Amino acid sequence: MCIIYHMQRFFSHIRDYLRWYLLSGLIILSAVLWLVVLHENREGFLTFAVLDVGQGDSLFIESPTGTQVLVDGGPNNSLMKEISKVLPWYDRHIDMLVITNPDRDHYEGFIPLLDKYSTEVVLEPGTTNPNEAYKVLEDKIIYKKIPKILARRGQRIILGGGAYLEILFPDRDISGVSPNDGSIIMKLVYGETSILLTGDSTNRIEEYILKLDESSLNSDILKVAHHGSKTSSDPDFVLAVSPKWAVISSGEDNSYGHPHKETLETLKNLNVETYNTCNNGTIIFKSDGKSFVLQPLKASSGRMTKNENIKEAVIGCKAN
Repeated sequence: MCIIYHMQRFFSHIRDYLRWYLLSGLIILSAVLWLVVLHENREGFLTFAVLDVGQGDSLFIESPTGTQVLVDGGPNNSLMKEISKVLPWYDRHIDMLVITNPDRDHYEGFIPLLDKYSTEVVLEPGTTNPNEAYKVLEDKIIYKKIPKILARRGQRIILGGGAYLEILFPDRDISGVSPNDGSIIMKLVYGETSILLTGDSTNRIEEYILKLDESSLNSDILKVAHHGSKTSSDPDFVLAVSPKWAVISSGEDNSYGHPHKETLETLKNLNVETYNTCNNGTIIFKSDGKSFVLQPLKASSGRMTKNENIKEAVIGCKAN
């Protein structure tokens, strides 16, 4: 009887003070969350990540002030598996989404993303795609009342902390051209450092941009167009960019043979260090406004590996 009496008193005490226990727990949880947020330390760095989404493109940008941009969403739901590598678990907002061209391997990942993340605006080139999946994305953007902006040469998108995106192409209405020819080309600039982002642009557009303003192309990093296809990365264009690094996003043993031999030879002949997501996973660079640093890679064990372990791109991204 004594044991029963004490148990009844214990449960009565729990019932009477349950709301206070819950409130105390919520206060502690809130305090922990605020500490996590406040201890995010960007220290004036720009982050640029080429996400490993297989045979497609998805690039993550975070400015020194925390503005976040996703350039393309990759195919299927690969983006959802990679986004956690660059965003903390509590962050469910991305300031801007960019669709460089309406091919499936550039936009499809945005469909599931918009179910879990909010965004302020979508930037697109103005080309179209009759694919049903693209209509699903367009309908979702309309349903969520997300504003859309057409990219046009001369626009400058301020990201904060001195970082910005400058649109180099399209320079006109390109609704009647192919998705690849109409790809958005833009330059990410922070201080003395810059990255040229090229979507799936072709040699024809590269030649056109060279004639418009060759001097605007010079950059530290080149995001190689069209996953390293030989239909892009003309030697004259790459020479004008004069990058130290080139990054390619393509899938392992992909059926297109990306990156092609011709593209890799062009980059090698110009002494450009070239890396591919297919044999390195997500590739991350950070800039302090003066120079870029290639971040260490995370091994499967979770430990950071040395930069020396990064592998050069190979033809067709063949598995070792």
